Amino acid sequence: MNLLREAWQVVWRDRGGRAGALVLAALILIASIAPRFLPDWRVMPDLGRVSLQPPGPGHWLGTDRDNRDVLSRVVRGARVSLAVAAGAVALSVTVGALIGMLAGYAGGWVDSLLMRLVDSAMAVPRLFLLLIMVAIMERIPLPVLIVVLGATGWFGTSRLVRAEVQRLRTLDFVRAAEALGANRRRIALRHLLPNVAGPLAASTTLAVGDVILLEAGLSFLGLGVQPPTPSWGGMILEAQPYLATAPWTSLAPGIAVVLTVLSVNLVGEALHQGYTTSSA
Repeated sequence: MNLLREAWQVVWRDRGGRAGALVLAALILIASIAPRFLPDWRVMPDLGRVSLQPPGPGHWLGTDRDNRDVLSRVVRGARVSLAVAAGAVALSVTVGALIGMLAGYAGGWVDSLLMRLVDSAMAVPRLFLLLIMVAIMERIPLPVLIVVLGATGWFGTSRLVRAEVQRLRTLDFVRAAEALGANRRRIALRHLLPNVAGPLAASTTLAVGDVILLEAGLSFLGLGVQPPTPSWGGMILEAQPYLATAPWTSLAPGIAVVLTVLSVNLVGEALHQGYTTSSA
């Protein structure tokens, strides 16, 4: 709780971080509550009327080619995108922190072996792995997509944690704990991990924006979240033929992507600047 309170204070002191946090909180609140008050995103109401209705009363962001409410689908897409980002980043941060902690504290051949594995893994693009999975599975289920994005996104985190642990292990408080007979597990969990949490939080926040963009790009290419489940990238793909005649069908999910990624990056930048200043 102290780490969360400290991170919040760092973000709130920064003007950009404060704005990003407020926008992100509003997006999460809307994604959580708004579906109760919006039309069902799965139904096609007003079947007797012309599709692609412009924004107006009853459909505040208009309707798409199938007469589905765009606002409802954007909100549902927010749930999907945020869930994918949260699950993938949680997995990647957990794996990356463990690998980086082990490599940085153990040193020697363990460090060399793990870092060579990281170097080899980083040489394989994530998109290439997803293309291979599409060729094998034809359709990637949402849980599998989360696991793949998480399992291929921890390499940078492991390098960051390794570098921080290598710096911290030479400081007096770690050497004192070792001299007092503390075992490696206690030192790693009680002394190293809390001091790595700041830079790790900044890296994690920035990674959320990357995953949201990657998921939207994959859905736009038809490789991510599959219809009928709405996703921001998939909505932009469906709206591509109507960019000139019904721009609201693509602008709404596009603006949602930009706002979410921008707000997350502002929070991440505030954390990065705050912890960099405090450690200088």
